[in-house]
Amino acid sequence: MAKEALIPAAILITGASSGIGEEAAKQLAARGARLCLVARQEQELERVQDDIHRKGGRAWIYPTDLT
Repeated sequence: MAKEALIPAAILITGASSGIGEEAAKQLAARGARLCLVARQEQELERVQDDIHRKGGRAWIYPTDLT
């Protein structure tokens, strides 16, 4: 990923509670994106959201099953 800022981009990430989705969320948040994080596991989403917020990012969580 290039390092240019993404502000004011808003990005929806599914599967954001672990793996590639979690890492993408963290990297995009570090570049200024506002994130909507979606996954089934609410506690894991909260963990990812807390990590992003601690580092100054903005993320909102939506626990749901998209299948």
